[in-house]
Amino acid sequence: MILDLTGRTALVTGGGVGIGAAVAAALTDAGARVAITYRSHPPTEEALTALGGPAGRPVAVQLDSADEAAVERSVGEAAAELGGLDIVVNNIGGLVRRATLDTLTLAQWREILTVNLDSTFLVSHAALPHLRDGTGRIVNLASLAGHTGGHPGALAYATAKAGIFGFTRALAKELAPRGITVNALAPGFIEATPFHDTFTTADSKAATIRDIPAGRAGTPLDVAGAAVWLASDLASYVNGAVIDINGAQYFH
Repeated sequence: MILDLTGRTALVTGGGVGIGAAVAAALTDAGARVAITYRSHPPTEEALTALGGPAGRPVAVQLDSADEAAVERSVGEAAAELGGLDIVVNNIGGLVRRATLDTLTLAQWREILTVNLDSTFLVSHAALPHLRDGTGRIVNLASLAGHTGGHPGALAYATAKAGIFGFTRALAKELAPRGITVNALAPGFIEATPFHDTFTTADSKAATIRDIPAGRAGTPLDVAGAAVWLASDLASYVNGAVIDINGAQYFH
């Protein structure tokens, strides 16, 4: 068994930036043919070419992860372009805003859960008819915040990411008879991502890195390596797992 995805197909949601782009590039480098999704800004021709690998550059599909009918259409389009699906990486998510319970409205709560948790359900649901038995792999992007509660103002985000843990374990049991695995990645502090560029101050970044035993922040490539492993035959008996990627900052 080797880490070779030649002949496999993969859908990476939010695959144009940050962790998603690193995962898409790593999957293509391993030989998979990849489709990535975007919401409002299609990736440039240069970006798609840069993400290309042995199987060619990725297919780009527009996706509104909050719209059930749109998700069904977009995932179906990606599956048709690729000729079926072997791998789905549910990467869409984000903090959206920082708000504590006293200021968080129900509408904001629902919006953050929709972006992070509902999107994982909707894409998985839409992809299920296209996933091949035996080689099917679903990899869900959760977060260290799902374990720890995150930094102040991450109440709804941490709740959604903890929900992904439960969703992953339950779905793993449902799909195991088909030879389809479902696992989650829980990254800690990953630099060079829109999340921290938007919501984390320089002082907070420095303080967080000081507390990481590995002595450095993580990178999108650190997450991508784990995603490719889970997508490969090397991890065919790993199912329902939550893999922490945080430089020994936290164990569960």
